[in-house]
Amino acid sequence: MNKESENKKDLAWYRYPYAWLRSLYKWVLHWADTKYSVPALVGIAFAESSFFPIPPDVLLMAMALGKPKKAFYYAFICSVGSIIGGLFGYFIGYYLWHLVHGIFIPHIFSQELFELVRHKYELYSFMIVFIAAFTPIPYKVFTIAGGVCGINIAGFLAASIIGRSLRFFLVAGTFFFFGERMKKFISRYFEWLTILFALLLILGFMLTKHMLK
Repeated sequence: MNKESENKKDLAWYRYPYAWLRSLYKWVLHWADTKYSVPALVGIAFAESSFFPIPPDVLLMAMALGKPKKAFYYAFICSVGSIIGGLFGYFIGYYLWHLVHGIFIPHIFSQELFELVRHKYELYSFMIVFIAAFTPIPYKVFTIAGGVCGINIAGFLAASIIGRSLRFFLVAGTFFFFGERMKKFISRYFEWLTILFALLLILGFMLTKHMLK
């Protein structure tokens, strides 16, 4: 067995579980060169803010990689789609929660996490929405809980606009200024970056629980 084969065998322990994510990454990249890339970005951003588990950052990064000069435009439409989706999540919580709570719990988020969010919302509503909008923690939990708790819609919208815009424009700026280098870096270290992102999600859940206690 040559050295290259041995290296591939050594790396198999972490590459195999994430093979489907690499396939998803490649699939998402192809949308950046199609006429459906913009509506797909808006649709995913909208859905992720209220019920869909896949974040729009993946498609945003793919489109920014393909056309770095349009990165900020993509960030803008991603932000708009996500903010409107957040309002839809608020609508679900405010008007429809008694009908749909069995769909969301436990399939999209746990009862424990939802109750933690709900318990502290009135005291820290703006900051909680902002943190959820900006970080990898599940924003959809907070949009729906905001509706269930009936928090001030103006404050909710302001926090969503600031948090979501900062997040997506930060992603766009990274690829606008370092596009080609970022593309090579992601292609080379995709598996490790996937593990890091998963760890950040776990850390986000832990920080959320700690913050809400």
